[in-house]
Amino acid sequence: MKVLGAIICLLAIPALADEPLSGWAVYDTGKSYDELVADTKAAVKENGLIVVTQAGPTKAAAARGITIPGNRVIGVFNNDFAVRVLETSTAAMIEAPIRFYVTEDDDGTATLSYKTPSFVFAPYVYEGGEALSDIASELDNRFQDIAENAVK
Repeated sequence: MKVLGAIICLLAIPALADEPLSGWAVYDTGKSYDELVADTKAAVKENGLIVVTQAGPTKAAAARGITIPGNRVIGVFNNDFAVRVLETSTAAMIEAPIRFYVTEDDDGTATLSYKTPSFVFAPYVYEGGEALSDIASELDNRFQDIAENAVK
């Protein structure tokens, strides 16, 4: 009976793959990968945050002769939020910068996704309390504005 239960669970895994990840916001677009990367960076600046980090394996893979779809992680934050988060929880700052993720789809379009700041900071609310929750909520709004501006 245990084996049958394990087989049923394994068969269910592909069905779950289409479910959105908990705590993520995902925006499918008709934009190209390069266009969405540029528009995301511009929207970050327009909304008062700063691109702090960028990383992606696409160019390094190409230099090794491997072709993979466009893939870029864009870390976003600013000093005002950093200081405010530190006032509530030193541990929570390990999550900064919070990241946007731009991925190239099979059809040549791109998707913008991110973990919501409230989801990212949730493990630290025990320490940061309502003040950290308020900051995360403010960042949720800011990230949503960035995403909506980037994908339009």
